[in-house]
Amino acid sequence: MTTTAAREAARLTSASRWRGVVRTCRPRQWVKNVLVLAAPAAAGVLDRPSAMLDVLIAFVSFCLASSGTYLVNDARDAVADRAHPRKRHRPVAAGIVPVALAYPLGVVLLVLAVAMSLLTRSWLLGLVIAAYVALTTAYSLWLKHMAIIDLVSVAAGFVLRAIAGAAAVQVDVSSWFLTVATLGSLFVVAGKREAELRNLDRGESRAALRHYTREFLTYVRATTSGALLVAYCLWAFELHEGLSKVAFGLSIIPFSVGILRYAMLIDAGAGEAPEEIMFSDRMLLISGLLVVAALGVGVYAV
Repeated sequence: MTTTAAREAARLTSASRWRGVVRTCRPRQWVKNVLVLAAPAAAGVLDRPSAMLDVLIAFVSFCLASSGTYLVNDARDAVADRAHPRKRHRPVAAGIVPVALAYPLGVVLLVLAVAMSLLTRSWLLGLVIAAYVALTTAYSLWLKHMAIIDLVSVAAGFVLRAIAGAAAVQVDVSSWFLTVATLGSLFVVAGKREAELRNLDRGESRAALRHYTREFLTYVRATTSGALLVAYCLWAFELHEGLSKVAFGLSIIPFSVGILRYAMLIDAGAGEAPEEIMFSDRMLLISGLLVVAALGVGVYAV
């Protein structure tokens, strides 16, 4: 091989490796971090430039933290993933991204996430990011192998995102807000596990799944969705008057439609990738936009 050809091969290998790094960072999953907007939006502070900047910092911090977690997790699970029919195509398992690169890069992103969170006016955001890093690390090492605990752990990650938004702009969140966030997260995670359970015969290796039955996960979805609808109603009518109370109350209708539609999609076999369903299903998308519009009127138009 000539020197020029060798350089070109090295360049292509390097480019492929860094494309693999980007894939391992799972940028498509960053949509979950939009949850940091929830509390500041409900508190009516997103029309303030300083608050928007703090929320943006919180969003980027969570993107760095989640990507760092994926890198570390994929590096740790590389051997097991190579035996999995689907996960063996992940860049680390496939050898495109070396384990020796994924580990330190993941740690760097986790450290950067905590460091960036300290750029806001509240040190509490740094504490929330640190808690998220500790949770995801414990999940990768132990918690994902424990039935029920893995459901709670993944749901807690979503709740921490919602809390992070409140911490970034230093606004209080009500107990009903946290209840809605917790129950909604459990509902979505239970649906995701139910979809994954269907893949057991296709080589799914998640240990905790083998302790679940579809009947149990259906029960979890039923109980959490029922409690979620009640909690949302209580939150919607909490401390609101006049037009705000009407707008929040009206949001209950599309919110309920969205929950019922999501439950229907899970029963039909979807649910393994919640972030894709929520933006690909027309009824879910319209329901979500109507909820946002109603809440926007209730918060900002009064």
